[in-house]
Amino acid sequence: MEQVTSIVQIKGIRDGLLATFSDAAWEDQHLALITTINEKPAFFQGARLAIDVGNQVLKVNDLVELRDQLSERNVALWAVISESPTTEQTSQLLGLATRISKPRPEEQRQFTDTISSEDTALFIYKTIRSGTRIEYPGNVVIVGDVNPGAEVIAEGNVVVWGRVRGVIHAGVKGNRNAFICALDLSANQLRIADEVSAMLKPQKDPQPEIATINEEGKLQAELWNIG
Repeated sequence: MEQVTSIVQIKGIRDGLLATFSDAAWEDQHLALITTINEKPAFFQGARLAIDVGNQVLKVNDLVELRDQLSERNVALWAVISESPTTEQTSQLLGLATRISKPRPEEQRQFTDTISSEDTALFIYKTIRSGTRIEYPGNVVIVGDVNPGAEVIAEGNVVVWGRVRGVIHAGVKGNRNAFICALDLSANQLRIADEVSAMLKPQKDPQPEIATINEEGKLQAELWNIG
């Protein structure tokens, strides 16, 4: 198995993750990538993945099969970098990008077997309804609302691209540097580490806010500049 996964290397880039391959047949590269993802599913959950396939000549079926297998694992293939005009044309035909931003050295992060909870994120693309409790040993990103009666508990940060009316607890294991942010932060209760907020009232004209623990050690919410 080590020989298979050594074919692929994963690095963090500005737009997500980049997979590069050592010289091998496409079948081996394809297998190495899927095997790597299967071994670390939490790390790849919700990831945007670009692949650099060098001079491999890939047809539509090759990329469609890979894209479908990645989608089944909640990984989105968005770019294919290739020196082959055929592969580049195939990628464009499927609506995939063929250029990416070059990562600066400080933006690169080598994939290893020792991934900390801060490196992982759970992406949820739906509203969290009353009675639902989400717990995750990393960051949680929700594209949707958190309804009254719902709970989201994370060891890392919590980002909600929507309205919060339930309970959010970030930094659950004592991380006082964690934060909570949302487009409408009118939660029943916010908690970061052991600090608890009072119940927040719904706002007439809600604005994006971010909650952190300030220098005085108190939980506070302020405008979240997402521009």
